[in-house]
Amino acid sequence: MMRRLVLAFLILTFAACSPRGTFVTVAELSPEKAAAAMSESKREVVFVGTSRKPEGDAFGYGRSDAASFLRYDIAVPPGHTPGEVTWPHNARRADPATDFLTLADVSYPDVASFRGALREEMRRVGTREVVVYVHGFNNTMAESVYRVAQMHNDLKVPGVAVHYAWPSRGSALAYVYDRDSALFGRDALEELMAEVARAGAERIVVVGHSMGGALVMESLRQSAIRDDRLVTGRLGGVILLSPDLDVDLFRSQARGMGGLPQPFVIFGSSKDSVLNISAKLSGAPDRLGNLKDLSVIEDLEVTYLDTAAFDVGGGHFNVGKSPALIQILGGIATVDAAFRAEAAARIGLLPGVVLTLRNATGIILAPVEGLATQD
Repeated sequence: MMRRLVLAFLILTFAACSPRGTFVTVAELSPEKAAAAMSESKREVVFVGTSRKPEGDAFGYGRSDAASFLRYDIAVPPGHTPGEVTWPHNARRADPATDFLTLADVSYPDVASFRGALREEMRRVGTREVVVYVHGFNNTMAESVYRVAQMHNDLKVPGVAVHYAWPSRGSALAYVYDRDSALFGRDALEELMAEVARAGAERIVVVGHSMGGALVMESLRQSAIRDDRLVTGRLGGVILLSPDLDVDLFRSQARGMGGLPQPFVIFGSSKDSVLNISAKLSGAPDRLGNLKDLSVIEDLEVTYLDTAAFDVGGGHFNVGKSPALIQILGGIATVDAAFRAEAAARIGLLPGVVLTLRNATGIILAPVEGLATQD
């Protein structure tokens, strides 16, 4: 039985994460293609803090005690479909009309330079809001950076994108390595959020996917225990996407924080195939991202959105791949506020069934006409 579960887990994970992505820069393209990429693509700027160990000019899966700070300017192609990241197999075959490409990349010599550049970017775009994205299990550096660029673009987020890239091995066979790496990375994520605040961000929204959700909770718990108001005082909300996180551990983390920052939104799927298998492997009935019964978190102030009706693939990254859910997530602050303000009336802001259990609000989303549900 265990062997079958492991095999199913690997098949689902490989299917969800292929083909693998690598950085392809415009400098590698022909002059004609490079010019097209520079002139026709949408530029998304992603600032990156990483605890991946440098390997030559790249960042591998090794763990580094010293953080590195970078900036990537990513070309979102004019033919981009919301929810998709299209990878060129190599520079020769790259198509600026359809493929994500790297327009520029900068490595900062120290954290002060990173802070200055981030401060200048906030000034340029006219906002003091930053969204910190944390990737999940089985990601390469390029995959996580390009996915952040895709989500930031598709959601039309007004804030500046900052990405924490923890040292995932980028292999479906390395679940335990990635789990340990996520724990290894919690100090670096906490420090990155502090540097974002020092750069002048007045509002920090944190988004964690899959195993990255567990990492987000660990880092926020540390900040709360240390009474680090530089970070906790500027949190503008937390969003966990398909969190691969034990429910009892989540409850313990919430207690350690003295309460969850608000708004606190969880996108899960009761049909998440990856998390269903992960729960069986861990010997627990559920993970936080595939709850079927919200009573286990009813005393926590959360909004839980069940996206099972929008399943894409194994259902483990519905929000990033479904155009309909992208629209919902793009206005999640308004959605959350409306549901909390109108708890008694339950206005029809979103299609679906609304359940209220003490402090938790559960929303079982349903597709409606006019919203696409597939990539």
